[in-house]
Amino acid sequence: MTSEKTPVGAVRPSQILWTYGPGALVDLPSLSVVTLATDRWEESRCQPIEEARLLAAVRKALGQQVEKLRVPPFQTSEDVNVWSAEASIGVPVRPFPRWLRCVKCGLLSPYDLGLFECKEDRYRPERTRFVHKDCRGSKGDQPPKDADAVPARFLLACRAGHLDDFPWHYFVHSGPSSCKGLLRFFESGASLQTENLWVKCDTCGASRNMAHAFGKSGKENLPQCRGRHPHMDQFDHDCHEQARAVLLGATNSWFPITLSALAIPLARDPITQLVQDGWDYFADLDSEAEVAITAKTLKKTGALPGIDKHTPKAIWDVIEAIRFGKAAGVSGADIKGPEWDVLTDPNPPTDWPHFLSKPAAVPAAYKKQLHSVLLLERLREVNALLGFTRVEAPEESGNPDEQPVRAALCKDPPKWVPATQVHGEGIFIRFDEKALQCWEARPAVQARDKKLVAGHRGWRNARKLDPDEGYPGIRYVMLHTLSHLLIRELALECGYNAASIRERIYADTEGDAQQAGVLIYTAAADSDGTLGGLVELGKPDNLGRLLKQALGRATICSSDPLCSEHEPEKDRSLHAAACHACSFVSETSCEFGNRYVDRALIVPTLDETGAAFFD
Repeated sequence: MTSEKTPVGAVRPSQILWTYGPGALVDLPSLSVVTLATDRWEESRCQPIEEARLLAAVRKALGQQVEKLRVPPFQTSEDVNVWSAEASIGVPVRPFPRWLRCVKCGLLSPYDLGLFECKEDRYRPERTRFVHKDCRGSKGDQPPKDADAVPARFLLACRAGHLDDFPWHYFVHSGPSSCKGLLRFFESGASLQTENLWVKCDTCGASRNMAHAFGKSGKENLPQCRGRHPHMDQFDHDCHEQARAVLLGATNSWFPITLSALAIPLARDPITQLVQDGWDYFADLDSEAEVAITAKTLKKTGALPGIDKHTPKAIWDVIEAIRFGKAAGVSGADIKGPEWDVLTDPNPPTDWPHFLSKPAAVPAAYKKQLHSVLLLERLREVNALLGFTRVEAPEESGNPDEQPVRAALCKDPPKWVPATQVHGEGIFIRFDEKALQCWEARPAVQARDKKLVAGHRGWRNARKLDPDEGYPGIRYVMLHTLSHLLIRELALECGYNAASIRERIYADTEGDAQQAGVLIYTAAADSDGTLGGLVELGKPDNLGRLLKQALGRATICSSDPLCSEHEPEKDRSLHAAACHACSFVSETSCEFGNRYVDRALIVPTLDETGAAFFD
């Protein structure tokens, strides 16, 4: 990661997508930086990822000008000469916030005023830092000596996706002031609570307690949002949101908006699948001769492995078939629909480059509830970053129209978006449709559904969202809860850590397809995702034992009776009988942010015994 071609630290490419993307703050040991917009990245260093279905979905959300999905740039080797060009490969960043604080004298000032100096360390980039030159201590009576300067820990953010420096002069002077004196930041007590943190002006003596920057006092003492996007060097002049103080490193300062898709075979024959995967290379070709030239180029670059095994004539025939609608095309309208069709196919594909499946028997004790089990010995998931929000997490309804204000990754409509891919394995469990419909018809289940709907409506009303939209349905809640229980159980036995296991819920009941399935898979970005431990636990004996253990643990929670008696409509929450002790999983594992979970729909609890799918 570089700033003005000065290395300042390192993060993994996957972290750029989920934690430190454009507009996010990276809190390094000695300084804090903001990741710049994607139009400032070196596009030639960002390798493309081919996934036609996901690209189509991204184009639907961001526009048809998006040409590629690309991996963030990274150094391929650790043994790099620190003064070479390769040492500068990385994501561009800039110091932010601009305001720094001297750890000795408490001086509070922007770094670009010249009172602080950057000390570069190319051999240990994490030691690159700012120093206060010739600091004389808090009382001014010590010999001049350089002192470390650290980022000011307070910032401003708003729900429209803006981020700004904390208005220190405005805050300490209780509004606009002509005083331009130096500011000092100091502590008045042993603890670091905001009540003990103060900022003071050296010239006029004005001082203010930092507790006044939060809550109701913050609305009165902070200015209107200026509409700043530090990653784009841009200001929006029409922001009407109230700016609020946030701490550096707070999780609500940046929430990614992502889309993900599984790499699945969309066609029965390999050549059609290859042409669809690399459609961008073939879409504008007008003859068989042009196909031959393109195929040679793809063979040399390795951009589309396997295309060299087919003749230009065969490739051209497939291109024409796709153009005239004689072959299945790629649509971004539905991500999970094609995946469900492949996973539930009576004769699923058994050997593709990124998809290797094997049917397994249903555990004998659960044949009434489960329809089939499919072991995925090889799969690939591709994730793309669309934008981000601040202060409030994005809605997980899958409908882009329901998202809060989405901050852009760059100034102009993007021609490419950051993406990552992970290889792993998984278990797909399909539920019996008749058993589900009988369960959904129970009065106790319908009563439980009404409680969850009431909590959903209250939660959305509190956030000024349409209360009649976004509810996934009682079927989704049940499948989602069972997925969480299995993830917790699998993490104890398969050898993977809990954060590397993810879920994908199929519960769409609109139209002809009545979906009812759960895919639990590994999502580690390295070889840990293909150890084979998860597939082994999907075999009948192991899966039956794990289901029994998961259901047994869910019956009684260590937080009962409080957990089982939780009423979502009273506190306007999106879960019922669920908590961190029994049902919640890592945020990286859940596709819905630990929302819509209720173990009373799975097993009898102390408060509800008639709504359990597994009796």
